[in-house]
Amino acid sequence: MKVPVGFTASTQTILNETYDTHLKVLRSIEENPEITQRELAQKLGVSLGKANYCLKALIDRGWIKANNFKNSNNKAAYAYLLTPSGIEEKAKITVRFLKQRMREYEQIKREILELEAEVNGHAWEVAPENDKDI
Repeated sequence: MKVPVGFTASTQTILNETYDTHLKVLRSIEENPEITQRELAQKLGVSLGKANYCLKALIDRGWIKANNFKNSNNKAAYAYLLTPSGIEEKAKITVRFLKQRMREYEQIKREILELEAEVNGHAWEVAPENDKDI
């Protein structure tokens, strides 16, 4: 992703990670609206506090809505629902994410071609058994 004017590359990295986390949260909620914060944290590999922070941020943005309900253990729980703007933002983030991954893929393809050209340009040969280490 191109770094906007006024943003440093490290700021852009943080923004990309935030969008990535938000996309994962939105996708998880879409798959399972009754997911608990603890389950969400485990699924995303983040702390419970970060999961809570992300959910609150998405609620504040109007992308998700939390509805109270009683679960099977008769405890209060939440069902998280994507709002129309949440569905729209999820689509935008997904497109942005896909474009970024495609750019990364193209860069890796170029690097592979350069490495192959470098290897093929040398007289020495890589032994097949060395490939197992890769």
